[in-house]
Amino acid sequence: MAGYLFGLDSIESLEECIELGIYSTRISSPTSEVWKAHQEGTFADYSSMQAGDNVYFFIKRKIYGIGKLINISNDCKFLNYPDADAPLDKQYAQIQSTLLYDYGEESVNFRFICVFEPSPMFFRNGIDMDDVLASSPTRFKILRTFWKLSFIKFSDEENQAFKDIILQRNYKFILNPLPESVYDSNYLQTHENLNEKLALGNYSLKISPFLDTISDGKYIRHEMAIEAALIFQISRLHDETIAVFGRWDFISHQVVASPFKPVDYMDKMDIFGYSYIEDQRPTIAKYLVIELKKANAFEQDLLQLMKYIDWVKEEYSLGDYTRIEGFLVAFDFEHECINNLKKNVERNFIYGVRPSIPDTWRNVKLVKYSYNEHTELLDFEIIADANE
Repeated sequence: MAGYLFGLDSIESLEECIELGIYSTRISSPTSEVWKAHQEGTFADYSSMQAGDNVYFFIKRKIYGIGKLINISNDCKFLNYPDADAPLDKQYAQIQSTLLYDYGEESVNFRFICVFEPSPMFFRNGIDMDDVLASSPTRFKILRTFWKLSFIKFSDEENQAFKDIILQRNYKFILNPLPESVYDSNYLQTHENLNEKLALGNYSLKISPFLDTISDGKYIRHEMAIEAALIFQISRLHDETIAVFGRWDFISHQVVASPFKPVDYMDKMDIFGYSYIEDQRPTIAKYLVIELKKANAFEQDLLQLMKYIDWVKEEYSLGDYTRIEGFLVAFDFEHECINNLKKNVERNFIYGVRPSIPDTWRNVKLVKYSYNEHTELLDFEIIADANE
């Protein structure tokens, strides 16, 4: 399963989260009744959460864990109050009676929550970030980019590395969980209270408030909103979206695709994902790379997508292009981007040793997006396939 590392500012905040089995990110108030990119990105991260994903907390260089997202009322993430995803700056008095969890006067800015349980427990022994990184250097990729973020998502392999070091350092407390070694949690009572409130209102996440306020007809003005919509629709198994992009077990956005260097200068894939071999989880079958453009896509954008695909081939798929699917998504495409598609994406390569296997790969599609005001979702249309 995937993992999430949540940043907190104090041990008291950690104890509250564990006691309740709830985490919420504070989101700054919207301006001009329009969400900004960092707020759209936070929604995208919540949209991709799935029951079974692991939960960790980061406070002053130390990492605490382990928890697991769980479903209540058929999901593990919710709006903290109805219409919390609308870019409106409401007053506490307006929402107090409908809050899933009341954070006091600041509740209006705690718009999304996720729910979790200890798995197997949260240990009081926090582990220094340097010790975590040193425990398995080759498996930690995304953790090294945890900078200026409230939380971050990472893959199965990295999640397992987190669990390994935390469990190894605390294994003696699993069979003998003394109060001084593990945190107590009253999550069952809290989740029961949430269940009662969830039955009384609509607390489901929606993508429409992030699209309809920034749409000009079928065009969307923010690329991050398009990222959020794609992640939301793929994660919700929206039939028309899955028909274009396929089903993916892990999906994330803004994933590093360059050697380690100062975070602000790193290249990042707009959307990255993977799927498992059926009934053989966690063995990965194939990888997804999507590059997004809110307006027209040019030939240079196709080359940028291929740079990321080359990175995934080296870092993830053991030199095998055939395990990668690439998509360039845009509102429209310049002629040279379409005309030179096959020439720019084709890769002749050899994988394996005995025998060495030559192969040719060009598994890239060009996809137009458009906003559908009736469904309040994005529609997608394949307009060119390099395999054809």
